[in-house]
Formats: sequence, structure tokens, C-alpha cells
Amino acid sequence: MRDWLLSDQPAQLLPARQQMALTLMFHIVFVPLGVALPTLMLIAHHKGLRRDDPVALRLARRWSHVAGLTFAVGAVSGTVLSFEMGLLWPGLTGVFGDVFGLPFAIEGIAFFLEAILVAIYIYGWRRLKPWTHFKLGLPIPFIALLGMFSIISANSWMNTPAGFTMGSDGRPTNIDPIAAIINPALPYEFTHFLLATYMAAGFLVASVYAVGWLKGRRDRYHRLGFLIPFTVAAIATPLQFIAGDTIARWLPTAQPAKFSAMEVVTQSGTHQPEVMFGRYDPATNTVSGGISIPDLNSILVGFSPNTYVQGLNAVSPADLPSNINIVHWAFDIMVTIASLLMVLALWYAFLYWRKREVPSSRLFLWCAIAAGPLTVLAVESGWIVTEVGRQPWIVYNVMRTSQAVTDSDGVWVSLTVVALLYLFLAAATITVLRAMARRWREADHADDTAAVYGPRPGLDRSTAA
Repeated sequence: MRDWLLSDQPAQLLPARQQMALTLMFHIVFVPLGVALPTLMLIAHHKGLRRDDPVALRLARRWSHVAGLTFAVGAVSGTVLSFEMGLLWPGLTGVFGDVFGLPFAIEGIAFFLEAILVAIYIYGWRRLKPWTHFKLGLPIPFIALLGMFSIISANSWMNTPAGFTMGSDGRPTNIDPIAAIINPALPYEFTHFLLATYMAAGFLVASVYAVGWLKGRRDRYHRLGFLIPFTVAAIATPLQFIAGDTIARWLPTAQPAKFSAMEVVTQSGTHQPEVMFGRYDPATNTVSGGISIPDLNSILVGFSPNTYVQGLNAVSPADLPSNINIVHWAFDIMVTIASLLMVLALWYAFLYWRKREVPSSRLFLWCAIAAGPLTVLAVESGWIVTEVGRQPWIVYNVMRTSQAVTDSDGVWVSLTVVALLYLFLAAATITVLRAMARRWREADHADDTAAVYGPRPGLDRSTAA
């Protein structure tokens, strides 16, 4: 909280940052479901149509209802986020709106297209021919990816700004919106977050069916409900390791101060140890506690213990990332969870390869249940590293966050309103999801396995017409 408490900082900075953090942390929970759940839904849909499998079709239909709900909640929280960019950070949008505004326009178009397609897809059950219905759903994941791409592009631009030259009057000139979109951090951030969405959605959905499997509901419905999302997540996990490792080698060059904070590298030099957790003291530039593995950080960065890594001592005190302990702990939590998920994915691959069945070990099922919320925690931690690690810059090395914040009063009020809004949205979402689950369980117990296409049970088409 060092920079928040400095007396020369605007009074609006603290509540503005808290409101932005609250919005991002709430919204990001729904992004993986909005992006990856439609893919899981279409996999089940295709399997159901190709093999005439009513259980897979039932899963696809139920997942489409969850996707519709999470899309709606994500749209509300995302809209709030868009307004906050202008209201809380007028210095950013006023100066750089022409540079990085295009991704937000693309995101708006993607949002409307996705809303229309999701509505058509949900409405199409029982009303469209099966394969026509499936084909109409195919664009949904790609439109969702387009929306995610545009937001990640804007965020990565804030980390590695490109596509302009700063004029002597403090305004950008020679603006190239395409170069701003395709900025240096985009490939790394987009790949990393894309894989994270499939891991989070896959492990989260699978964890629901793992609960049923653990309780003895070992029917085909729970088997498919577990295998489809868990397999997708298990495939994405090793790819995420490669993506994360690639970013870790690129970041010391692109954002050395952020990397030093993530790894709490206190003194520049070679033979840097890898420090897990521990507590950084900014007054003495030292770390106490934690686990230190000699030379590992230098080896991970450059494949050699002789690799030079810049330390926090080389960063100007005014440019040090704020809340270094938060950045470091968030990074370590993300990496620790990813490592555990990697072990779980390999464990699953070995067991499934042997028996072609959902692993029945209670230990495995408990781990699978825990994987869902842990992956969401990893996604949250990753965003904390990205956002807090960039501070005190809102545009890295170009504009400080304190220069962009609004000078209007009432930010504490808007923070309170947004907090109450998200509290209401969270309670409403949980209530609706629980109601859905209860209704589906009752239908399963009543053996209501009516086909998802054709007339509803008891409806005579001739009389209905």
C-alpha cells in the first residue's frame, strides 16, 4: 500500500483502484465460462448427434442454459467495467483513446453478436432441426474468442504500449491502431489466458460431476459430464506450462521491474535463487522466510545459473511496483496451483489410459473436486500479477496511474454501489444455478429422459397445431 498512502497521491486513487480491482475480480470469474463453456457444450452436442446419444444431448442442453446465465451476468459486469474505464480513468481514455479505443469497439460488436447467437442457440432446442441447430451454435466460441482477444489486446497494450509516438505536448502522434492491437505482449497474454479459460471452465464443470461420481451416481450422465470437460482441461494444462514458461523468459526483458517483484529478486546479478513465498521488506530490500532454491531462477530465465537477472535494487524507488508482496504471493499461488493441476492431469491421463473409465479412486475424485475452485483462484492470481505488477504505471513507462485517475468526488460512493451490485449479482447467480441443479436432479430421479428434440412429452403436434 506504499503508493496509496503517500500524501502526494490524489485522494481518489485508492477507491478508484479498489473499485477497478473489485470489478475485474468479479468479472473474470465469468470469462472462462463465457469463452470455454460453449466449446464444451458443442462437443457434447456433436457427440450426441453423431452417435445418437440422448445423454450427451441432455448435457449440451443443460450446459447451454448455464452458458446463457453466465454470459448475462458477465455482460453486466463487463459493461460496468467499460464505464469505469472512462469514469475512473479519464486521463487514460482522454489521452490514449484514439490509440487503444479500437479493441473496445471490436469487443462491443462481438458482445452483440454473441448475445444474439447464444439466444438463438438456447431458443433452438426442440424448435430447429438438430444439425441446423448445432451449426448455428458453432460461431459462438469464435465470437467469444474475438471479444476476449479485444480485451486482452487493450490490456496487453497497457503493459507494452505500441502504435504511437509521444509528442512534445504530451499527446500521442503517429497513431497506428493496428500496431497498438498487435502489441508485443499480445501473443503471450492471449495464449496464456486462452489456455487458462479452458482449464478453469473444464476443471470447474468437471468438479460438479465429480461430486456426483463420488456420491455414487456412476451413470452415463455423470460419466460424460466429467470426462468431456476434464479431458479438455487436462489437454490445456501442459500447454499452459509451455506458455507460462515462455512468458517467464520474455518478461525480464519486457517488464524487468514486474519480473523482479514476481520473483522478489532483490539484488541484480547471476545465480539468482528461486524464492517461494516469504515476505519482502521494502525498507531493507530483503526477503525473510519462504523457500529458496539456489540458482533456479537464473536457470529458468536463461537455462544457465550464469544468466543475469535484474533486481529490485536497480529500479528507481518511484518506479517500484506497488504491493510487491501481493504480486509475489499471487505469482507463487498461481504457479503452485498450476503445478498441482499438472500432476492431476498426468494422473488422470495414466488412469484413463489403463481403464478407459472415470478414475474411481476417492483421492483422485477429491482432487478433481478441488481443481475447479483452485483453477479459478489461479486465474484471479494471474490477473493480480498482471495488474498490480504493472503499477505504478497505468501505461507502462508512459503514464502513471495517479495521472489518469479522475478528480471528481464520489468515488467511494460509486465503489459502494458497485460492491452492492456485485453482491446482488453473485447471490442471484448462485440462487439460479442451485435452482437449475435441483430441477435437473429431480428430473433425473423421475427418469425424465425425454429427447431434447421433437415435441415435448404429452404434446400432440396435430392438436397443438
